[in-house]
Amino acid sequence: MSDEHYLRLALEQAALAEALGEVPIGAILVANGEIIASAHNRTVSDHDPTAHAEILALRAGGQALGNHRMRGVSLYVTLEPCIMCTGALIQARIDRLVFGAYDSRIGACGSAFDLARHRRLNHHIHEIKGGVLEEACREQLQRFFQQKRRE
Repeated sequence: MSDEHYLRLALEQAALAEALGEVPIGAILVANGEIIASAHNRTVSDHDPTAHAEILALRAGGQALGNHRMRGVSLYVTLEPCIMCTGALIQARIDRLVFGAYDSRIGACGSAFDLARHRRLNHHIHEIKGGVLEEACREQLQRFFQQKRRE
């Protein structure tokens, strides 16, 4: 399957978040060509500031693999991960990250920060590919926030 295929599935997860009134961010975790976890933001629903799509996908992925290390695993997410999520991806030893929209405000994989490749860390995300289906991912977020401002 292509990066675009998995990112479209992440967009579907983001739509589930939006239906709950959550910021529409979705994530898909893939190992050996198979989806092992999917998640969407649930910070409001779960009353949990750490319930970002990436964190929830990592939690489910760890359970699916029976391991807290996820070498050889790829994460697909609709928005460039924040510092918290990037730290979790590094701790999990994720090898590949593919994201849609860049986040120049708090993105930690090359936009605002580059924690994913920081020279002092003992692990790095080996491959980072941003901007996949960027327009669709960005538009979904923009529509959500425009609607919130109107409300």
